[in-house]
Amino acid sequence: MLRLSPLIALCPLLGGCLPAGGSLLDPAGPVALQQRAWLIEITLWMMIVILPVFILVPLVAWRYRRRRRADYAPGWTFSWPLEFIVWGVPCLVVAGMAWLILAREQPLGPARPLPGDAPPLQVEVVALDWKWLFIYPQSGLATVDRLVIPRGRQVALHLTSDATMQSFFIPALGSQIYAMAGMVTSLHLRADRPGTLSGMNTQFNGMKFQDDRFEVDVLDPDAWQAWQAAHAGAPALDAHAYRVLTNPGDLKQTLHDFGQPPDARLAFTAPNGLFASIVAHSAQMPGEMK
Repeated sequence: MLRLSPLIALCPLLGGCLPAGGSLLDPAGPVALQQRAWLIEITLWMMIVILPVFILVPLVAWRYRRRRRADYAPGWTFSWPLEFIVWGVPCLVVAGMAWLILAREQPLGPARPLPGDAPPLQVEVVALDWKWLFIYPQSGLATVDRLVIPRGRQVALHLTSDATMQSFFIPALGSQIYAMAGMVTSLHLRADRPGTLSGMNTQFNGMKFQDDRFEVDVLDPDAWQAWQAAHAGAPALDAHAYRVLTNPGDLKQTLHDFGQPPDARLAFTAPNGLFASIVAHSAQMPGEMK
């Protein structure tokens, strides 16, 4: 056991073994920033219950250990002050946490737009096995496993699935939400600093679940406009290309299916109404598995 002690002491350091931009503890937007504050506050609330347990259990065991001079009190069975502490304090903690979560979470609900004057960037998200298709209806573009957004601008995401149910989560931006076939869910996020963040599917849904990740590139507004212009001539996402996308497999397999090198980035020009047609198709055949 003594030999393992140094290794056990190093275990907390494994918490830093996350992809760059992949942690709620390093927020890149207002939603994740508020969620990190909630996490800290809830942890402190829980310490009101947890710390006395860790402190009093060894003290009580020591105080009432078997010994010659120990007091014997067979008639002691009940104490109102002790009952109040044992039940009252946890009830107050639960009430405080309920207020913290219910009252302060409402303004940052996934479907609620974030404060701001600029109109949000509309992005339509389609969950596939095991990849993500991002459609930008305002510019007619689509990308695979790469979400490109401008810094400082609210993004309104509308999500569905053309496969199994999946869970969309960008830890550094906050608010996990499900994507389901035949349904549309909404999520509002904003990134306040440029860089590359990590997103993932947190819903176990098959053999490639662990590889179902995507990049979030946050660009300065001018760079984002340049990115749109650079992809204006991308190949069309026609029916054949979309069928290839829906084949089960991760991004590496999809790139191989399109005859692209493993480090390529897939981008298309998307037809109008593609997202609505995917939702309608899935709603008509809810039991079909591709």
